[in-house]
Amino acid sequence: MRTRIFSRLTNKEAEDYLRERSTIIVPVGTVEMHGDFPLDCETVVSEAIALKMAEKTDSVILNNLPYFYAGATLAGRGTVQVSIREGIDYLYAVAKSLLRQGFKKQVYISFHGPAHMTLSPMVRDFFDETKTPILYLDLIMAVFKHARELIPEGNFYDIYVGAYDIMGRLEDVPLMPEKPEQEKKESSVKAFQDLFSRAYQSAAVGYYFGEKTDHAQTPVIRTKEERQQMADRGKKIIDDLVEKLDMPSVLNQLDDLSAFQNNHVFTKYGEWL
Repeated sequence: MRTRIFSRLTNKEAEDYLRERSTIIVPVGTVEMHGDFPLDCETVVSEAIALKMAEKTDSVILNNLPYFYAGATLAGRGTVQVSIREGIDYLYAVAKSLLRQGFKKQVYISFHGPAHMTLSPMVRDFFDETKTPILYLDLIMAVFKHARELIPEGNFYDIYVGAYDIMGRLEDVPLMPEKPEQEKKESSVKAFQDLFSRAYQSAAVGYYFGEKTDHAQTPVIRTKEERQQMADRGKKIIDDLVEKLDMPSVLNQLDDLSAFQNNHVFTKYGEWL
């Protein structure tokens, strides 16, 4: 294919694709304060991983979905905050359009921790209405379940820089040759970690960070060479992660689940489902 980014296809190319295939991968991001990194870094990393997944599965991605629930980062005035409910409704409309267009296999992914609060209810409600199972793949959960060893000491920053390189935007990662190294600061909300842990990823209780340094104390990148080295390490991690996730198998399982619903569940209980 000329490109795997759906919005860059011509209409004829899109229709040619849909005559043979029905899979689309949808990366969902955010625009929020993230240390010294660009505000859209969690959007870009989701898009880069989606693109690698699409290459492995001969599918396409629907990108440019950056404005969703950010979470506790409103101390930064760069953070765009959209409510969870508004995000659910918007993605629900996107998913219904994609189904109408012929995308029967939809996989939604995000590298943003609180994204599950938007995506999980959306895929469940979508199934109840359309009887079409679509998948939310939580990339943070996937990393810790399948690929923890790929990220020593929880250092995600190589991945972010690698993602910008994959998407042709490496120059967007700023160099800071004059900035002094900063000591890592203890989180201002550390005292509440037990309370936060009562549910998954920011879903237990509402709060905002008390200091900008609470979210993503990013490394200082001084030279283009250092940035490229980080990008190369990050691209390798992304490739290895996508390999471990085995997306062809995931899509086969989604097909099997759909067949089970249609051939067993709906034939048995369809009168009231």
